[in-house]
Formats: sequence, structure tokens, C-alpha cells
Amino acid sequence: MEELKEFTISFAGLKLGEHRFDFDIDNSFFAHFEYKEFNEASIKADLLLVKKATLLELNLDFKGTVNVACDVSNEPYNQEVSGSYRFVVKFGDEFDDSEEDIIIIPHGSHQINIQQQVYESIVLSIPQKRIHPGVEDGTLDSEILKKLEELQLNANEHSKSDPDETDPRWDELKKLLTDK
Repeated sequence: MEELKEFTISFAGLKLGEHRFDFDIDNSFFAHFEYKEFNEASIKADLLLVKKATLLELNLDFKGTVNVACDVSNEPYNQEVSGSYRFVVKFGDEFDDSEEDIIIIPHGSHQINIQQQVYESIVLSIPQKRIHPGVEDGTLDSEILKKLEELQLNANEHSKSDPDETDPRWDELKKLLTDK
């Protein structure tokens, strides 16, 4: 996958100590990963890079909103997202990102691209079940919700009928078993 230049951090010319980087993330970032779950995205990400003699500590914090479809009503709404991700960059013989919070880059490298870590952090911060706030508090006026309520009432009425009463179609099938 092609690297996005704005997420490539050159640390070779930086002094030892703390350095801050800011990123504005929108739909184009997620389109790069072919991720189409968000209708819109507006996220601010802050990266604190602590350069030490033998390693780099990176602290990513992000906050914003993504517009997603509700799992119940399919109505779009703005979902708040926020989170943080801490990881360490060490130097070794070859690139290795198999560890969750340790990335090893080859000796002599002078930059690192963090787009994958930013992407995964944001996507994993979205709740598994996305429910529109209007569904939870009952203020959302939606055709789908009206239909669900109507069907739920019909199901309740059907279940309240006499438990000994059976469906006549099943009675006809039962006759076939006894007619042997």
C-alpha cells in the first residue's frame, strides 16, 4: 500500500526530547484504506514523539466524529470517537511490526510512517454496535422504527393467544402421520 506523505515522520534531524505533530483526518484518509463504513469523518490526531538515544516513544491521541449508519434504523448519525495509542519504535536488522506496541525498523532509517497505526486506532475505537442516540432515548422518527414497533406488536398479540390452540395447517400435517 502506498504511504501517505503527511503521516511519514522524519526523525533524523530532530533533537533528543519531545516533539509534537498534528493531523487532520477526513474521508480521504479512510478512502486510501478502502474503508467505506464512514459517511464522513472529522478527527484531530496529536502525536507526541519522544526521541531517545536508542528508541522512539510515540503517543497518539485522537478525538472527533465519524458519521455512520445506525445498526437498528440505518439512519446516519455522528458517532464520537476518541482514544489513544502508545507504541515504541526500536532499531533492528529488519522491519518487524508483529508486536502490538513495538515496531522495529532497520538501522539507518531516518523516518517512520504511522498511517497504519492511526487507521487501526480509529477504526477499533468505533463501538461494535452503533445505535443512533434518537433510538436510545425514543426521539428518532423513522419509518423503519415504526415498522419494527408494528411488527413487535403483532408478535406480542400472536403469542398471547391460547397455548392449547394450534395452527390449523399443523393439524392437517398431523393427520398425515396418523393415517399410516
